[in-house]
Amino acid sequence: MSENTTRASSPSPVGHRPHPAVEALRGGLRAIWGNRKARIGMILLALFILVALLAPLLAPYAPKDNSFDRNLGASAQHWLGTTAAGEDVLSQLIHGARISVIVGFGAGSISTLIAVLIGLTWGYITGFAADVVNFVVNLFLVIPGLPLMIVIATYLQNGGISVIIAVIAITGWAWGARVLRSQTSTLRNRDFVQSAKFSGERAPRIIFREILPNMTSIIAGGFFGSATAAILAEAGLEFLGLGDSSIVSWGTMLYWAQNSNALLTGQWALLFAPGLCIALLATSLTLINFGVDGISNPRLREGSTGR
Repeated sequence: MSENTTRASSPSPVGHRPHPAVEALRGGLRAIWGNRKARIGMILLALFILVALLAPLLAPYAPKDNSFDRNLGASAQHWLGTTAAGEDVLSQLIHGARISVIVGFGAGSISTLIAVLIGLTWGYITGFAADVVNFVVNLFLVIPGLPLMIVIATYLQNGGISVIIAVIAITGWAWGARVLRSQTSTLRNRDFVQSAKFSGERAPRIIFREILPNMTSIIAGGFFGSATAAILAEAGLEFLGLGDSSIVSWGTMLYWAQNSNALLTGQWALLFAPGLCIALLATSLTLINFGVDGISNPRLREGSTGR
């Protein structure tokens, strides 16, 4: 039999089926995109990320170029005017998107990771170890977040954006850990977890292979909530002068605008523009969270008949 005949008689390969995790991710993205509010949030977030990535190309001038006249109003050369130091406001606004996006996703990711590790382990274990974790988490929940951030940031002042991310992450994981602990305690007694125990699976494998996949939507929602809080916290710390004042961010723009009495000199854009961008970026993440909530709770989906 010839080689061509052998190839013709062999069965045609079946189409490659994606991994279940990939299919779940696609289904989740479709569900989020199907939510009208989440769709608006995703578009807004994509615009901010695009501006952050293309900032050197989009900004008309360097953000720290102070060779212009001071306190200029809006004009064709400077759409939003100039600062009290002679810097272009629009260029600083575009470059400032980078800091907020980095802080939001960086601090949100670290905070969520800590919450997942502690929350899932805390919900699975029992006895004295669980009591110790409970004490630590409650301690972080009782201490007011903003004063704690202010104290830590004061001692680590001018340490760069990495210090701001670390401060926000350290102070923002406790609530997410408590939520995940509650869900883990519920799943711990389910049949599939008990079967894994009887089959001799070790605790880490049960936690991260059996329990973790069932809380993907809750973890995603926690991430977007943490990222939103991180963006607002970074802007607040920078506005209070507790961050690195040498960087260009929306928070430092507000800080220098306050110091130079921008409203008295007619520089309303120096206060209004960064404040509006902070609000829109936080709103975009909050809107995406509506879609994530719709995955975990079908009653919250648009068009649901179970209202």
